[in-house]
Amino acid sequence: MSKTDPVIIVIEDDPAIRRFLRTSLHSNGYKVFDAETGRQGLVELGVRKPDLLILDLGLPDMDGVDVIKAVRAWSALPIIILSARSGEQQKIDALDAGADDYLTKPFGFGELQARIRVALRHAVRPSDSAQEQVFTTGNLQVDLINRVVKVDDREVHLTPIQYRLLTVLVKHAGKVLTHQQILREVWGPNYQEHAHYPRIYMSQLRQKLEADPAQPKLLLTESGLGYRLKVW
Repeated sequence: MSKTDPVIIVIEDDPAIRRFLRTSLHSNGYKVFDAETGRQGLVELGVRKPDLLILDLGLPDMDGVDVIKAVRAWSALPIIILSARSGEQQKIDALDAGADDYLTKPFGFGELQARIRVALRHAVRPSDSAQEQVFTTGNLQVDLINRVVKVDDREVHLTPIQYRLLTVLVKHAGKVLTHQQILREVWGPNYQEHAHYPRIYMSQLRQKLEADPAQPKLLLTESGLGYRLKVW
């Protein structure tokens, strides 16, 4: 293990899961530190300055959503929720508070690894002011300077709203965006009651960007939560 290995903090009160994650992540090249309470975890975050946080919501001393809010007050590091809470609103609350992704227990370690890789790639992507001119994932290319969208090297015409929605997905590529987050970023704060807008315009985008809109490979639905632009 080298000094450049990504550092992950695990905040989880179940000792068996904590031990499993520590061992499995370590064997896959990550430097891991863990805590069993929210307050201990916040101390570890301040001391270790990690690259990513894996967080359980059901902690003994404080709610995981409050941990997310505390972290977001000073840090933009990726946060992946690993929780037994499977309710739709609970997931939305965590994502709206600032979590980047959500996995429900029981979980597959392979899927967790994939989510970690995506989150770390997203974290090192340049900010908007320095973002690469051309974003590419799969067969999709988005020229953010010239506002040109191509699929399989063929230019695709998008309406202004469709393009704005796509650029928001590109900005958060690999991350789950809730319907409310999409409404705020695409249409603004006065459209929070128009919950059907993201579904309608996502359907339109799929018609133009997906080979099979009924079985999308790029513009993925996260059931009950929102949408994700898949990155390779």
